Amino acid sequence: MTHIGKRLFWLAPILVLAGCEAVVLSPAGDIAARQATLLVQSTLLMLIIIVPVMALIVWFAWRYRARNRAASYRPDWDHSTKLELVIWAIPLLIIICLGALTWVGTHLLDPYRPLDRISEDRPVGDRTPLRVQVVAMDWKWLFIYPGQGVATVNQMAVPVDRPVQFTLTSASVMNAFYIPAMAGMIYAMPGMQTTLHGVFNEAGEYQGLASNYSGAGFSGMRFRAHALDDAGFDAWIAEARASGQDLDRTRYLELEKPSENVPPMAFANVDPQLFPRVVNMCVEDGRMCMAEMMAYDAKGGLGLPGAANVAALPDTGARGTPRPVLGLPPFQVTGICNAEDETRMLAGLPALQAGPRDLSPLRGQGLAQPGQVRDWLAPHLNPNRLTQTAPQPGADQNL
Repeated sequence: MTHIGKRLFWLAPILVLAGCEAVVLSPAGDIAARQATLLVQSTLLMLIIIVPVMALIVWFAWRYRARNRAASYRPDWDHSTKLELVIWAIPLLIIICLGALTWVGTHLLDPYRPLDRISEDRPVGDRTPLRVQVVAMDWKWLFIYPGQGVATVNQMAVPVDRPVQFTLTSASVMNAFYIPAMAGMIYAMPGMQTTLHGVFNEAGEYQGLASNYSGAGFSGMRFRAHALDDAGFDAWIAEARASGQDLDRTRYLELEKPSENVPPMAFANVDPQLFPRVVNMCVEDGRMCMAEMMAYDAKGGLGLPGAANVAALPDTGARGTPRPVLGLPPFQVTGICNAEDETRMLAGLPALQAGPRDLSPLRGQGLAQPGQVRDWLAPHLNPNRLTQTAPQPGADQNL
């Protein structure tokens, strides 16, 4: 092999890159296209300083090599105002431009911000966004279409040129939802809800994936994203409805158990409260929803029944070790709201009508006791002690 052939041999692995697909730079939706533009513009701005620096490194190494006796040798040179101005001014201007570009771009592409256009030359108009609820599981994706009443696993479909509003949460650990050809990445976390807006402008089948490592089955946590015309989307929904399977709370708990490389599946009927219950971590029977806990906390808590949180539930699938409900025996509380109040709470509406508890502290002997605390203490303490107006010698100064 010749000398040149040996050098070219080391470049052979570059040929492997020919099989790579630059999905981020080949967007199929307006949000992804704007993100790709922002990425390219930022890269070009940075190359303004990177390319000259890399070229100068090569030039200096060649010019001042040991065998070049013609190169000037100035060991006493240590400063040049003009050179310092160039060295610092150009990067500063680039940073200012990058800051302005990313400030505007990131606010326009805020995942919570509803779309203002379908594509560069088409505004949203009166197009109603398609709502899709997404649950990250171990290790699969659940998609719920509340408007259509169906759900799918590891596959989703949306109409072309229709805005899509994703509402995301996680059933176990934090994960990240990403369809590179459609929109940016956003995290999904247990007990929380995040939002992402996107749109497809070109029909086709695209890949979605989990971009945050979440355990053993992470590599297979991928799904198909279909961009269809209106007729194709209606046919896809009809096919899901023809599956004959129901996704209720019991079926969800079975689906939630860790599994890898799960094939796509569809459900014809979905419990309308399933996604709110996943967010509020109360899919299981006998578990108080976080919305209910927070509502009682906002009203002052449950008093003595809520002093501890130790009543354990049995282990369920990916939820790990038994977790608490609320209260010490005999005050163990799994839920107080009736069905109507619970439905309102899961929908984000107020349910508790009772006024706030009196939480003013006990300040000492001789002061009026807070009403609810006094009512509880009355049977247990000497009434004369509660009504004393002046401290007695040796008396306890704090109740």
